[in-house]
Amino acid sequence: MDDVLCTAKLAKLVEIEGYGTADELLEAVFSDAVSPAICMNEGCDFTCEMEPDQDAGYCEECHTNTMKAAPVLAAII
Repeated sequence: MDDVLCTAKLAKLVEIEGYGTADELLEAVFSDAVSPAICMNEGCDFTCEMEPDQDAGYCEECHTNTMKAAPVLAAII
């Protein structure tokens, strides 16, 4: 997956979830069993909670397996 797209989608996920920075979001993720995830399709910013290592979750808007969790987007997992 394109690094630029991952960076942009992580920034959008941070904004949607109401955090100031990606680090704040990731800190919250590591204290929980689930993580916010975002659809990687251009034009779709659907979000939901998924496993922190999810890299191909199902997007209920696009009907594709294009959801990625925040730690995957940040290249931590």
